[in-house]
Amino acid sequence: MNIKWFKTSPSQTVRSIELIRIVIALIIVMHPMHGFFNMDNIPRFGDFIESHGFPFGLFLAWSVLIIQFTCSVALVFRRFVVFACIGHIFILIMGIWLSHIPHGWYVVGPGSGGMEFSVLMITCLLATLLAYWPVVTEKIKES
Repeated sequence: MNIKWFKTSPSQTVRSIELIRIVIALIIVMHPMHGFFNMDNIPRFGDFIESHGFPFGLFLAWSVLIIQFTCSVALVFRRFVVFACIGHIFILIMGIWLSHIPHGWYVVGPGSGGMEFSVLMITCLLATLLAYWPVVTEKIKES
């Protein structure tokens, strides 16, 4: 038996990144879907955005939901993956900045409402973005 348990190299990197791409999209799409099925929450989300000094809170709230939905669908169907990851990363960073930083690191445990889950999602999106980045540059070179 010649299995190298302690010193291995990944052998299924494509499958792994595809799993991350699909699962992260399905996790994130739950946010806009909740908004679409509970429309009374969207104006409150807009008020929350305005409470941080941004104008046009309702417009921004709708924009966030539409961007999250569109980027998630793009990720599931493997279209515009790099741009979809950038869209999600931007929204997650804004969520950390506006909502999660005051609650600390932990989502549950020593605190609640923190940023650890958002950081994990950003890391998964960055891994996906980097996996797809050469495809984008090759397409540009072909043009």
